[in-house]
Amino acid sequence: MPNLGVPELLIILLALVLLFGAKKLPDMARGIGRSLRIFKSETAKLRDDDDEPQHTVQQAQAPMQAQPQPQPVQPQPIQAAPAPAPAPAPALSAEEQARQLEEQAARLRAGAASQADKHA
Repeated sequence: MPNLGVPELLIILLALVLLFGAKKLPDMARGIGRSLRIFKSETAKLRDDDDEPQHTVQQAQAPMQAQPQPQPVQPQPIQAAPAPAPAPAPALSAEEQARQLEEQAARLRAGAASQADKHA
């Protein structure tokens, strides 16, 4: 594949401006940047998740080998217990918060569009 020079890059840039318009190109670049950041954070989390089970399995095996087998517990009558309190939401990273806000905004836009269609 031949190397791209300045004239070729200018022609490609001109074609992009003609196809998409000058107003949409910055928005597209911003969206691609956000997508790449989210993708990068998710792949980092996947790598972390892959590393954690190996460590936890090794740590869990050592205490289990030292403990004696537990004796069966006698069943006790079931009493009505109060409903458990909802667990606090885990802290979210900035990328996750941005993604959730974007999803919520998209849902709101879709709902507003459907209401506008009903009234029209």
